[in-house]
Amino acid sequence: MTNTYPELIVLRHGETVWNREKRMQGALNSELTEKGQLQARQQGALLEQMNVSDWTAYCSPQGRAFQTAGIAVAPLMGRVRTDERLREIEVGAWSGLLRSELRVDGDLADGPDGPIVMYEQAPGGEGFDALESRCRAFLNDLTGPSVLVTHGITSRMLRTIVLGLGRSELGKIAGGQGNLFHLKDGVQKEIV
Repeated sequence: MTNTYPELIVLRHGETVWNREKRMQGALNSELTEKGQLQARQQGALLEQMNVSDWTAYCSPQGRAFQTAGIAVAPLMGRVRTDERLREIEVGAWSGLLRSELRVDGDLADGPDGPIVMYEQAPGGEGFDALESRCRAFLNDLTGPSVLVTHGITSRMLRTIVLGLGRSELGKIAGGQGNLFHLKDGVQKEIV
């Protein structure tokens, strides 16, 4: 049985200092870079063209997403609700380490979020089962069109669920900092 989810716009936070350094953040945080702040302003300009003022806005409580929401979403929508279920996947013992310091098995194809397989292998990390469970719970609680400000891997998981894709697509679905994706009727469109 396929769930029908409300219309969504999913934003990933702008570039952070640690993103630029290719350092694992997970539950930790670093500030947006100047580029990341610019990306958030660009997201806000795109949102302004989309008439979302009567939608509900949700944000991860982690600083980088909250900072992005303050720049991109709050000026247009006023209230932004935080929800723990939108936080980034926990990477356990790898928190704060550079990607180059990690020992990862499997497909090491590097992308904007690093090799996706590493998020499943993080010692003491959350893993994809738990991430998928909390993302599904969040999506199932939505009652109307929503703007979501979240993180790279969490954004990918939310979008694969809404689009009815399997986890094998996590590494194939678009990623990167400062993205804005519109999801409606099972179709995703990246807004640039």
